[in-house]
Amino acid sequence: MIERVNTKARSDRYGSRLNRAHSPVIAYAVPVATILLGSFLPFFAIAGAAPYIPPFGFLMLLCWRSLQPGLFPIWIGFPLGLFDDLFSGQPFGSAILLWSLTMIAFEMIDTRFPWRSFWQDWMTVAMFTTLYIVLAAVVSGGELSVPGLVAIVPQIVFSIFAFPLLARIVASFDRFRLLRWRRLG
Repeated sequence: MIERVNTKARSDRYGSRLNRAHSPVIAYAVPVATILLGSFLPFFAIAGAAPYIPPFGFLMLLCWRSLQPGLFPIWIGFPLGLFDDLFSGQPFGSAILLWSLTMIAFEMIDTRFPWRSFWQDWMTVAMFTTLYIVLAAVVSGGELSVPGLVAIVPQIVFSIFAFPLLARIVASFDRFRLLRWRRLG
């Protein structure tokens, strides 16, 4: 005997899942907006004698790039770095250069190693974040002496340990951006 089809089988809490698609505007605007918000967030931090606040915009870019490798084109480092340069206090062009080089390097890594685990992503992000912070200190005119390098160690450590939390936040934004909002047909 054939059982009746459950009418709720093809629905979720928002209604019918059939004949729905995600919004392309939300799908592309959410990642860019979160990166721009991350670049703007350290603007509200209290200034101290040493840098402690991680570069949230750069970390959000790396989180999105690790979670969705094909989401951004390779040239996206230029406009996002331009926005970061406006609020970071670094010399103009430093984030443009470093973010663009990071996107090129990530593209090369994704070509060579298409399948990675979370630990490999964490190690890659830790390496890029450390290089970014050291090179940003060099570009800003800071001395590469022992006290100068010791002063940026807390920022590097906070940045490395912030990655799992930021990756989880980015994953929740990724689920939000791919919700089925609009009705087809």
